[in-house]
Amino acid sequence: MTSEFNDRVAAQRAILRAVNSITWSTEPLLGLSRKAIDRWISLNKIDAHSHIAELVTSVASKLFFLANKSQDQMSDEYQLVRSEIIEARDDIVRKLALPIV
Repeated sequence: MTSEFNDRVAAQRAILRAVNSITWSTEPLLGLSRKAIDRWISLNKIDAHSHIAELVTSVASKLFFLANKSQDQMSDEYQLVRSEIIEARDDIVRKLALPIV
C-alpha cells in the first residue's frame, strides 16, 4: 500500500515537473486539485479547452481515481489508468516540446 501511495506521489510530481518545465507567464502549476488547475489556467490565461489544459485536468482525474482505488491496485482498470497517466505525462512533455526523460 505504501508503494502505491509513493507511486501516485511520484506520478503527481512527474506531471507537475513536466508542466512546470517551461516558465509560465504568471504562476507555475502548484498542484493537481481542481482549484489549483483552475487557478493556473486563469492566471496564465490558458484556454480552458486547450489540449494542455485538458491533459492536465484528465491526468488529475486519473490520479484521483487511483487514490480512491488503492485497495484494488491489481485490477485491470487500475493498471489501465496507471498506463494512461504515464501516456498523459508523455503527451504533456510533447505538447510543451520538452525532452522525455
